[in-house]
Amino acid sequence: MVTAGPAKRLTIYVDEIDKVKGKTAYKAILDFLFKNDFSGATVFRGVAGYGGDSVVHRARILELSDNLPLKIAVVESAEKLDPIIPELLQLVGKGLIELSDSTILKASGKD
Repeated sequence: MVTAGPAKRLTIYVDEIDKVKGKTAYKAILDFLFKNDFSGATVFRGVAGYGGDSVVHRARILELSDNLPLKIAVVESAEKLDPIIPELLQLVGKGLIELSDSTILKASGKD
């Protein structure tokens, strides 16, 4: 469980259709974080965006499948995050990984 104090904010940007070892990238990343006992992670689905491929992705009402941008957000201690960075870099082949300093003001969860 994370506690109040210094932390790191990890943000990973991928597309919905990105795959890792035959699995949807965001699911593979969440599974990886869960197996490494991270306190939590959240996936946000964007309504529009573009990245390194310079292709704009938008949600369209009448289209059945979209390739929208996804953002995976994690806040965790540096002690927990730092050791998994090399493996995470291998896991996220296509996408962007951002790591920044953060401060947790209030933490709640399992005791």
